[in-house]
Amino acid sequence: MPDPIDFYFDFSSPYGYLASRRIDGIAAKHGRSVTWRPHLIGAAFKTTGSQPLLNIPMKGDYARIDMPRAARLHGIPFVMPEKFPFLSVAAARAFYWLSDSDPAKAHDLAAALYNAAFGEGRDITSADIIVEIAAGLGVDGDALREALGDPAVKARLKAEVAAAVERCIFGSPYIIVDGEPFWGNDKLEDVDRWLETGGW
Repeated sequence: MPDPIDFYFDFSSPYGYLASRRIDGIAAKHGRSVTWRPHLIGAAFKTTGSQPLLNIPMKGDYARIDMPRAARLHGIPFVMPEKFPFLSVAAARAFYWLSDSDPAKAHDLAAALYNAAFGEGRDITSADIIVEIAAGLGVDGDALREALGDPAVKARLKAEVAAAVERCIFGSPYIIVDGEPFWGNDKLEDVDRWLETGGW
């Protein structure tokens, strides 16, 4: 079996959200699976000297037009949260805690959190919201709430973020197919073609 496709994203990334709605379908079309890997893009910003896209003059104005336009193109619901950019630490901790015991449910939680943030415009920074969304998927809310403050879970996320930086993951979404990197939601068509043709 071929290796899974690595899908790196930050829960606070609108373009990551748009890619999250399509990456699994593209992979499945070619008989591939996807490993979802949330990270904290702020850690990469420290190395690249960048900052959140909407904070960058001119580029931010363009992105405010492009993001909803890209969502409309693919029929994806899109509502920019009032609080943006936002901290995605708790959401990422919840994912990695759950992924150790139930990877499939962790994937579902990630999709639900992303949809809450950018499909509905909800604030997913608080433990209460994350627990509420997770409980709707059958996750033990009390255990999750405790895990969000667990030093071992914090260390796990820190290690995942460090590994992403070591792998030169500097954006969201960032997709790796058999060692080949693709950065950005607008590269999903290239990912599709790469999988279809075997590369170029």
